Amino acid sequence: MKIRKKEYGNINIIGKNVEKLRKEQKIKQKDFISKLQTMGLDINPTSYSKLEGQIRLATDKEVYLIAKALNVKIEELFKK
Repeated sequence: MKIRKKEYGNINIIGKNVEKLRKEQKIKQKDFISKLQTMGLDINPTSYSKLEGQIRLATDKEVYLIAKALNVKIEELFKK
């Protein structure tokens, strides 16, 4: 698994948790992006990486579909 090269930002709250939950489930980033795309989320790898790195905002649709794809409650994405 790759190690994050840049520090986390502070633009969104969920990025770190999304990354943590995805890695706990042993899902590669590219596979997770593909899953989100099949669920109807138009997201590219750069945009998704920025979301996990907390350097861009997450839309309500993204939050909803990410939680659904990870099979967790939305609240899990916001835990500290």
